[in-house]
Amino acid sequence: MVPDASGPGTDLFAAGGEAGRLMAAYDWAASPVGPVDSWPAGLCHAVRTLLVSRFPMVLTWGPEFTQFYNDAYAPFIGAKHPAIGEDIRVTLAEGWDALGPPIARAMTTLEASWLPGLLLRLERSGYVEETYFTVSHAPAFDDEGRVAGMHGVCTEVTGQILGERRQQLLHDLATVGSRLGDEQETVAAMCRALEAGALDVPFAAVYLSAPGEPGFRRVATVGCDARLLPDTAGSEAELTGVVAGLDVTGGPFGDRVTDAVVLPLTATRDGEPLGLLLAGRSPNRALDAEYRSFYELVAGQFAGVVVNIRAFESERRRAESLAELDRAKTTFFSDVSHELRTPLTLLLGPIGDVLESSPHPLPPDVREQLELAMRNGRRLQRLVNDLLDFASIEAGRVTPVRVRTDVTTFTAELAGIFRSAAERAGLRLTVDCPPLERPAHVDPRMWEKIVVNLLANAVKYTFVGGIDVTLRDEGDSFSLAVSDTGVGIVAEELPNLFQRFHRVSGATARTREGSGIGLAMVHELTVLHGGSVAVVSEPGRGSTFTVTLPFGAPDTEADGPTAVPSEAARGEAASWEDDTARPRDEETGGSDGATVLVVDDNADMRAYLTRLLAPHYSVRTTANGEEALAAVAARMPDLVLTDVMMPRVDGFELLRALRADPVTRPVPVIMLTARAGQEASVEGLQAGADDYLAKPFRAAELLARVRVVLERAGGRALPPSVPLPDAAPDPVRDPLPTVPVPALPVTRPEPEAQGGQAPALRSGDPHAVEWRLPAELASIPVVRRRLRALMAGAGVDPDQSYDLLLAACEAASNAIEHAQDPVVPVIDVAARVSDEQVEITVRDHGQWRERVPSMDRGRGSTLMSAFADVTATPSPEGTLVRIRSPRLRSRPAG
Repeated sequence: MVPDASGPGTDLFAAGGEAGRLMAAYDWAASPVGPVDSWPAGLCHAVRTLLVSRFPMVLTWGPEFTQFYNDAYAPFIGAKHPAIGEDIRVTLAEGWDALGPPIARAMTTLEASWLPGLLLRLERSGYVEETYFTVSHAPAFDDEGRVAGMHGVCTEVTGQILGERRQQLLHDLATVGSRLGDEQETVAAMCRALEAGALDVPFAAVYLSAPGEPGFRRVATVGCDARLLPDTAGSEAELTGVVAGLDVTGGPFGDRVTDAVVLPLTATRDGEPLGLLLAGRSPNRALDAEYRSFYELVAGQFAGVVVNIRAFESERRRAESLAELDRAKTTFFSDVSHELRTPLTLLLGPIGDVLESSPHPLPPDVREQLELAMRNGRRLQRLVNDLLDFASIEAGRVTPVRVRTDVTTFTAELAGIFRSAAERAGLRLTVDCPPLERPAHVDPRMWEKIVVNLLANAVKYTFVGGIDVTLRDEGDSFSLAVSDTGVGIVAEELPNLFQRFHRVSGATARTREGSGIGLAMVHELTVLHGGSVAVVSEPGRGSTFTVTLPFGAPDTEADGPTAVPSEAARGEAASWEDDTARPRDEETGGSDGATVLVVDDNADMRAYLTRLLAPHYSVRTTANGEEALAAVAARMPDLVLTDVMMPRVDGFELLRALRADPVTRPVPVIMLTARAGQEASVEGLQAGADDYLAKPFRAAELLARVRVVLERAGGRALPPSVPLPDAAPDPVRDPLPTVPVPALPVTRPEPEAQGGQAPALRSGDPHAVEWRLPAELASIPVVRRRLRALMAGAGVDPDQSYDLLLAACEAASNAIEHAQDPVVPVIDVAARVSDEQVEITVRDHGQWRERVPSMDRGRGSTLMSAFADVTATPSPEGTLVRIRSPRLRSRPAG
């Protein structure tokens, strides 16, 4: 039927959008299908259906394959649109080899085709494009039922197919890269995996950095002749133009590759590149955002693998280094322990002989001193033996010799030697060790160390309640449990508890003494017996350590002697008996002398210090900083003599608490510590201590320092307005303190002949400085810090630097304390370090005040003159103190 002007054909194209408007405007009379009013009803219905559909559809009619399509189809032909009314074989000429046969088959057999993911070669964007479509072709019939054309329905799936293909390639790269191995071999294997993705990456090359080499070195290639690529590249720009000489083809149609991308291989977005990835671009895909993102993911895979390999290699080298260090440390402990045994034997032997076989009774005070030396010598011997045993275990040189042992009786006796220590500490000790059903075979000395270390640990960390020791039969094994009601252990620390030298941070204990290997040795000795050790703990409620050992078999047929606690075990228990003894709240010594508060967690050290000081001062003692603060609050001492390493509140915390309170701020503090060395002493002085003495020390030196500090502090209180910081800032970054007076030129004393001229400072000399500081005691730490930095930078011998610091600070103190009516309340400090000497000058701006003997507290000139050549020149404008000392060079380490 032919539609007329007033019939259905008037609105045939009305609902077709842009395609309908194009069809309405097209001169169909000049086309093979003829004018619209001559179209058969089948064509009209087919066109109407096509135009109103939102699915991409195309219709061809007649032997000339005249095409009709809707708006949804137009993007599929791109720049070739509009092509309505043209021969589809011309429009899709480049893809007709793929489309023609299924269309002809559908029109001939009357069976619709179904072609999912059909690859089509299209030129819709100015280049040969790789595209994929899912297409169905069906015959179109005229009014007589004859096949007059083709009805095609299609959808583009290019993005889906490319995405799946690229995702698979990334998965393959990740799989290969996960097999971490040699860096070059792994990267080469990943490049080979790119062969499966040649449609997206026609060729690739990876360049990596190498330690000590500039730029990047090529390590792997795929898809091209490696000889045509440069061996090295300094930057991305050097690789951008190399693709032209490679003669590589790619894509599904074998076109020439003319472009490539160069991407940095970085661990982070802004990090330094580890290498470069050169990757060819498919000639049949535009480098759009998705394609570039794919390249970045490929580069990320390579970068991630290289980072992991290098991190793994670094960790491996670190582990080897730590293992070597561990072996060296084990050897060191073994060698040192052996070396210490000889002098210990020569110390303890003669002392023991004097105590046991002296033909004449020893005076009580001499016997007391020798017994103190013997007791602590044996403690040192036990520590040396523990270190040697542990070093031997670490080196694998220790094997238990299991013999039949009455574990029940032996364990009860070992627990019994700690009863006195527990009772003195106010603890309940319960021992529940019933006979075992089977004989136990253990190394007696190893079992003794296990039990003694667990009991010592329980006493150390338990303050109230008690300790329970239980022994139980567990079938093929037996278990020892040591429970306490002590401070407990936080869950985070439990995994590290049996590591050697590990200490639980912040744990409250009776003493800070110990080597940190007790629990580690328990673990090692238990493992040597084929057993296990476990701990259950809760902070504030206590801990339970359980050692489980098999009954085992004897390693020797001979029966050993009955196991009894050794002298070492008894000595360990006795030392804890001393450590649990609390200081009595009483004064020792003269009642009319100054009062010294001794703070130390070691009972023998407290007794020793008391014996030294009691003839001269009234002495009170406490076991830690917490007790010391309570003692100070009860009655103010004239001086605090404190250890640094103590439980609960250590020496530095005690010092900060005293300095923070205006009432206790003037109390002088001397710190004692086992941490020897220049840095340790400076740390103590910077923290605000008046003096710092390293153990071991001579009795005369301690008494002299106590006397000097007390004399210097007599009649002087630190003004509350002068703060003492907890920690001094870095002297290099610490700005000069503000002087609260108008800026004045540094006034130099009179002529050198009078000894009054300060050293002339060379401009720009890094080892010559001068400062103007407030005439306040708070300036003393500043002087100390800055002079220490100057002399350290100039390479002055540390011991000489320490002595000169004391002398300079004493001079600065005198300048602050003895300047009368200063013109300006400042002091001038200058210093110069030359190749020949170190020279420091300190000047005040007050009038000299002659000191009568009662004002001379005995330290000033004596102390300074002991370390250097010191001259003091008074004048109406102030007093200049010059300190000179011949230069000593720093001694080389070792």
